[in-house]
This record gives sequence, structure tokens and C-alpha cells, in this order.
Amino acid sequence: MAILTLEDGTRFEGQSFGAKADVVGEVVFNTGMTGYQEVLTDPSYCGQIVTMTYPLIGNYGVNETDPESGKPQVSGFIVREVCETPSNWRSQGPLSEYLEANGIPGLSGIDTRALTRIIREKGTMRGIITQGEPTAEQIERMKNYVCKRPVDIVTCSEKYRYCDGDLKVAVLDFGLKRNIVRSLKKRGCAVTVYPAHTPADEILSDGCDGIMLTNGPGDPKDNVEVIESVRQLIGKKPIFGICLGHQLLALAAGADTEKLKYGHRGANHPVKDLAKDRVYITSQNHGYTIVEDSLPRGARVTHRNWNDGTVEGVCYDEFDAFTVQFHPEASPGPEDTAYLFDEFVSRMRR
Repeated sequence: MAILTLEDGTRFEGQSFGAKADVVGEVVFNTGMTGYQEVLTDPSYCGQIVTMTYPLIGNYGVNETDPESGKPQVSGFIVREVCETPSNWRSQGPLSEYLEANGIPGLSGIDTRALTRIIREKGTMRGIITQGEPTAEQIERMKNYVCKRPVDIVTCSEKYRYCDGDLKVAVLDFGLKRNIVRSLKKRGCAVTVYPAHTPADEILSDGCDGIMLTNGPGDPKDNVEVIESVRQLIGKKPIFGICLGHQLLALAAGADTEKLKYGHRGANHPVKDLAKDRVYITSQNHGYTIVEDSLPRGARVTHRNWNDGTVEGVCYDEFDAFTVQFHPEASPGPEDTAYLFDEFVSRMRR
């Protein structure tokens, strides 16, 4: 038996799978029907216990191709039902063995619909998965839990060259998903990846045609030094920001961000490209958003979430930069907005 206890006292009892461990984290939900291995390995989930709303998870197993980073990044994983006998020609083993090998506890057999409703109604909250009844000390630790400086946990430790090519792109790794650099490589870019705290002058002295600000975990305002570095990069080269990179550029430009009640996480979120007057289904994973009224002069909203109206894209007319809150690299999810990588390449070629 394993138990999920939320900070408001709500309990869910189910079966343990994966690692037999106790873990605390921020409990969130993802509405994707597929792509659980990409979700598990997305560094933006650092410090979080992820609940999948789709009822059956694990039916196509796991493989060495789909991960978006070198290991699972979630703290814990919650599903309604876990498949122990996957059937897929790409499968190299069941999900439960993969989680066990990587020290990630799973919880199955609970009403994930009820859990999702609680998070939607009350907002994202802390929780703890325990292998049996939690102690008073564990409950107290859960209630005081904070994932401190998660970007520092997931960023690379040193600069590295990912691929050669024509246009030189400097990628600032705040929690890089592999498909971002794959998307740049596909377009003939030479990609160098830098740790999050690399000084702006070092990046510029290496020489580049454009700068990519990646996705990543946590509250964007916690990254004070990074924001200052991004501020120093503004106007020097074309900049493309995704997810956390979108928020960090906004903060560097003088805007503000705020926490969403329960965030946007899944592969089925509608976003309208205002210039194209077209709605795209997008992949998303974020708990914060830009405060629209705080955007500086010369910044205009280019994309809007069609569910709640929040800002999903910004173009900065006074310097060569544009950003999106959603994930055009997908993985998992639709690739309908991959055209934004082509836009970035076009800006670098000007």
C-alpha cells in the first residue's frame, strides 16, 4: 500500500509501483493521453509529483529514444492504472521497472479524476507519497517543502557543443529538453549549450548568430543572476525564448510574472496565433505566466491561451526577440507550431 497525503489533509490510498520510497513535492496534473516518458524526463517537472489524467499509463512501455533528458526528473508519478505488460515494437521494458531503476516512486489505483478536481478547485499544493502511513514528522516536512533553485539542479555543469552547422546558436540551459536542440540541428544550426549561470560576455565573446532561452522549472523570479545576464544579452543578437525562457526575458525587459492557480500541463492546449488568426493545439508545462499589463512599451502579445486568455507569446519590437510560453518542440504533443524555429532561423539570417 502507498498513500498520497496533500497539505490540506486529503488522502488517497492505492498501490505502490516503481521505487519503494517516500517523497515530497508539488502535486500537479498533466492532461496528455500519451508521451508519459517525455513527461517523466522533462526537467521542468523537477520537484513535482505528476498526476496523469488519462486512465491507463504504461501500455507502450519505455525505450531509449523518447526521453527528453538523461533521467526521470519528477519526484513521484501518479496514475489511475499502470500497465505491467506493454505491447509495442519499440518497448524495452515496463514503466514500473524503469521507475524502480531510477528511484522514482509511483502510486496507482487511486481516483485521479477526484485528485485533479481538488487541484483545479484549490490550486496546486504540496503532497507526500509514503509507503504506508505517514508520520507527523513527514507531514510537517511536506507542509514546509520548497524546491530551492531547481534551475541549478537541472542545468548542465559545463558548456558543450551539440552539433555543427551553418548558423551558430547559443542555447542557455535552464532545463533543456532534447527536442529543442534536435529542432535546431534539423535546421542546420551549429548548437553550443551553456550552463544557466554563464555570464553574458562569455556567450557573446564565443560568437553566435542567435540565442535560445530554454524551458526550465520553478518560479522565474528566483533566478536573479540569470535575469541580469539575459538583460545584458538583449539587443545583442536575435533571441528566441521558450517556456521559462519566455518568462525570464519578460522579467529582464521589466515585466512581471505571477503563479497560475494550477498551471497548464499537457499536449492538448489551444493557443491562438493572433497574426495568423489561427488556433493551434500545443504542448505545455508551466505554472507561471507573464502579467500582460506589465509588459513594457514595444512588447506586443502574439499568442494567447484560448482557454483562459493568458499570454502565450510576446514579440519585442524595440529589440530582436520573440518568446512563447508553450513548447513548439513538442515531445510530447503536436508539432503544429514548429514553424517558430523557422522564424528564429530567418531572424538570424537577416
